Amino acid sequence: MVNGGPDRPTAPNRTPPQGRGPGGTGTGGSNLRSPWFWVTVGVLLLLNLLIANVLVPSSTKPSVTVPYSTFLAQVRKGNVVSVTTTGDTIAGVFRHPAGATPTAKTTATDFTTQVPSFAGGQLMTVLEQHGVTVQAKPATSGTSPILDALFSFGPTLLLVLAFLWITGRAASMSGGGSGGVFGLGRSRARLYDPERVGTTFQDVAGIEEAKEELEEIVDFLRAPLRYQRLGGTVPKGVLLVGLPGTGKTLLARAVAGEAKVPFFSLSASEFIEMIVGVGAARVRDLFAKARQAAPAIIFIDELDAIGRARGAGASLGGHDEREQTLNQILTEMDGFDSREGVIVLAATNRADVLDPALLRPGRFDRRVMVQPPDRQGRAAILRIHTRGVPLDRDVDLDGLASQTPGLVGAELRNVVNEAALLAARRDRQAVAMADFGDALEKVLLGAERHIVLSPSDRERTAYHESGHALLGLLIPEADPVRKVSIIPRGRALGATFQSPIDDRLNYPETYLRARIVGALGGRAAEFMIYGVVTTGAENDLLQVTRIAHEMVVRWGMSPVVGPLNLSDEGEPAVPTFRERAFSEATAERIDAEVRRIVDECFARAQELLATHRDQLEALARALLREESLDEAQILEVTGLPAKAAPAAVAHLPAPASASERPEALPAPVVGRLASGARARSESSDP
Repeated sequence: MVNGGPDRPTAPNRTPPQGRGPGGTGTGGSNLRSPWFWVTVGVLLLLNLLIANVLVPSSTKPSVTVPYSTFLAQVRKGNVVSVTTTGDTIAGVFRHPAGATPTAKTTATDFTTQVPSFAGGQLMTVLEQHGVTVQAKPATSGTSPILDALFSFGPTLLLVLAFLWITGRAASMSGGGSGGVFGLGRSRARLYDPERVGTTFQDVAGIEEAKEELEEIVDFLRAPLRYQRLGGTVPKGVLLVGLPGTGKTLLARAVAGEAKVPFFSLSASEFIEMIVGVGAARVRDLFAKARQAAPAIIFIDELDAIGRARGAGASLGGHDEREQTLNQILTEMDGFDSREGVIVLAATNRADVLDPALLRPGRFDRRVMVQPPDRQGRAAILRIHTRGVPLDRDVDLDGLASQTPGLVGAELRNVVNEAALLAARRDRQAVAMADFGDALEKVLLGAERHIVLSPSDRERTAYHESGHALLGLLIPEADPVRKVSIIPRGRALGATFQSPIDDRLNYPETYLRARIVGALGGRAAEFMIYGVVTTGAENDLLQVTRIAHEMVVRWGMSPVVGPLNLSDEGEPAVPTFRERAFSEATAERIDAEVRRIVDECFARAQELLATHRDQLEALARALLREESLDEAQILEVTGLPAKAAPAAVAHLPAPASASERPEALPAPVVGRLASGARARSESSDP
């Protein structure tokens, strides 16, 4: 697998075209959160109050409120010049000042009064008789125009401000950069600086075939005329397909470091927002920027997030946001010429669910398989990951690579990191081989639990694991036993670790049957010693059933069913309600053949253990005494010879004692038939 350089190269010190990058400005809602914004608003309000109440003299004339009876008396005296009515309120002007009471003295000529609800309708007649000018205004709520405006437009303003704040927060949390709501349709792809080399092909190992495919792409971008002069065109799209951790993203970063051209990188999930149409707009913006910067590379990670087959989910036709985004990608990849120098790289570990339109020629023309590394590839990966790790003289990376079949680059990097942490905890000056052995045990077998087992449970676990280990030594086709332990780890009360001498690329029927026999060794040992079985073989039975079923329905290893592949592998990504491809009678034959294979293997396990019962009991007693036994100790206790191994393969040394082991370990990796690595653990839960 790959490795090397930084996890993710940093963006250049320039403004990325999509408005995202280190040192960028805030979001569209940042001004509302600035303290200077609110200080400025407060100062403006204070200035308004000061000008309105202090600096500008009031032009309002003094007014007096008089009783209604006084108002009528002044009308009859002819002292009222004019009145203006607003609802039940009357405002008017006296010819001469008049007080509210006979003793009150005032110089005000303007007055107001309130008409009682029981007053008659003769007021207008009295006013006309005395020549009073009468005016009327419509009744108002009595609030100021400012309050009326706030009540009218305030909710709308609050909604607008809240929308701006929410979109600003969403942009900042997703790294959208400046622009706020106006930047929703902009692409969020990170632009890697062509002049700033991060990861290169020197940091990639173990996947040489995939690296060679991408080196051709890089070479085309550097010297396009070399290929165009003969009429050749570079593929528009390259799809990297592989298991998680095999190095797809690392390969893309290496292309960015080698190509020396603008490299736009983003995850497929970054296209999608809750607002319909945003994903398609971001696709258009991304391809437009790539065309402007051509020659350039676009890298879309986890393509299956938006590239699943249309109609496979609960979407409603073309109105689904994910489907609209996929349609836009298909349109853009059809719309540019390969001579423009824009290449689309994409990575996925679920190529089987992708839409067929994505995989046709003219879009993703080339599919690059990123496979798990072989033994030499794992050794090269370990050398890359240990370049900055001080190693002790006893460290043999080739030997460590031979003990890790099936592990990919990310897992190997985890092993190196765990070994460095263990060495630091033990105050070592360099990482020793024992640290790597314990780190591998930590990654594969699981977490050690400090629980107290009863003597009967401890003894039963010892016989169970001894059955696994002894059958691994007795069956020639079985993988060598590397370690057996009755220390509880994860959900297991004990574990037996087996790994092949070298990588297996083909699995004979004898090897598969040996796997089944070895997995049933624990249950057979318990039944032979105690006459009863327990729930401890739960994970063993899961492996046994799976292997036997695959032998019958997938690999044609049953003479009754015949050389047929009846598995559901390769079914279309769109779920359908079609019936299975075989009849009920065939299903019964499959069940009978699976049961026959398992029964035959169980009978062989019982026969071998009964023949070598003395060695089984000796191994169980040694486990009860030591708790953990490595390969050399197992061979010494049982007196059995070691299986032949290539001279270049070095075994791991004995692990550290129990007192030196860390307290917390990750979950185990169990039953890797496809990759060849194997760690068997028994669950303590029924």
